[in-house]
Amino acid sequence: MKTSEIFPFTLEELLPHRPPILLVGEILEVDAEHAVTLSRVAATWPMAAGHRVPPLICIELAAQTAGVCNGWQRIRTHGPDSDRTGWLVGIKRAEFFVDHLPVGALIHTRADNTLVFDKFRESSSQLHLGEQLIAEVILQLYQA
Repeated sequence: MKTSEIFPFTLEELLPHRPPILLVGEILEVDAEHAVTLSRVAATWPMAAGHRVPPLICIELAAQTAGVCNGWQRIRTHGPDSDRTGWLVGIKRAEFFVDHLPVGALIHTRADNTLVFDKFRESSSQLHLGEQLIAEVILQLYQA
């Protein structure tokens, strides 16, 4: 993602991930409470087989989108040189409504911080392929 006036931080500044595990392609919205990202399913993604990826990858998309929100808040609160340590992630609930994600598909992910306490977060995410809801994920995040 390129730096812009709307989003002055790059994905590399917001997330500890690097290719090939960096799955988020673009940030559409971000503030202290939520983030919306866009990702194109790629044959290079983990678990990809042929022209499809299991929906289990939606958990990582939800985690990275939550990371965009929390990374943005970290930089705004503590500055760009603050600790970029990642978050430990626990899966509270994950429901998948498709059998696979086709390579080339665009996935919109919205993650909302539904609980914030010090270095603990609970994040609720919805993932869509076009208008179709493909997954709902609730994560518990902790930064050591």
